[in-house]
Amino acid sequence: MRRPVTTALAASAFACIALTAAAANPLEDLFGGLFNAQPVRPLSSTYYQSAAASPAAAAYAYAPEASRPANARIPRETVAFYGNYAPGTVVVNTSERRLYYVLSGHKAVKYGIGVGRAGFEWSGAQTISRKQEWPAWIPPAEMIQRRPDLPRYMAGGPENPLGARAMYLGASLYRIHGSNEPDTIGQAVSSGCIRMLNDDVVDLYERVKVGTPVVVLR
Repeated sequence: MRRPVTTALAASAFACIALTAAAANPLEDLFGGLFNAQPVRPLSSTYYQSAAASPAAAAYAYAPEASRPANARIPRETVAFYGNYAPGTVVVNTSERRLYYVLSGHKAVKYGIGVGRAGFEWSGAQTISRKQEWPAWIPPAEMIQRRPDLPRYMAGGPENPLGARAMYLGASLYRIHGSNEPDTIGQAVSSGCIRMLNDDVVDLYERVKVGTPVVVLR
């Protein structure tokens, strides 16, 4: 059952601040008829609380697949992948609204994502500079100017628009993060951040390290 909409939930569409939209990246030509979907077995850790999580976070659980809204069931899959990226690279195709974690042997794990809405698109290369479980949210000053009603601080938890995990991209204000609005996955709704289902962001979080390269294509 979906929780009542609160000011915090309404703020989730504005969870990230965008920079100036960049020109389309020519690397996007690497995508096109390259992916043949195959089922992948979910990791056994899909619905778990990390032993490293804070005591407060330990109480939070993930909803099973069957309880998600129907339009949020974008399956996590392993796919054939022939892009020119090293294993361990994260490739975000914003026009397709999919994220690929590159594996060896011309394979990748594919996830559904939500991306920046019109006017908040961007592309480029970053690295994961920090990882955080159940991150707190502090809206930046630019966002407060647009939405003065937003909270100045929100502790991590299931109501937080950053969801269960966040991976920060370089020194930018962009993140790959979870979401408390799973029905927005597959849509262009954010202010530039890449949002994922909470169980998918946990899966990706366990695969990547600080320093992992991230390529965002338009």
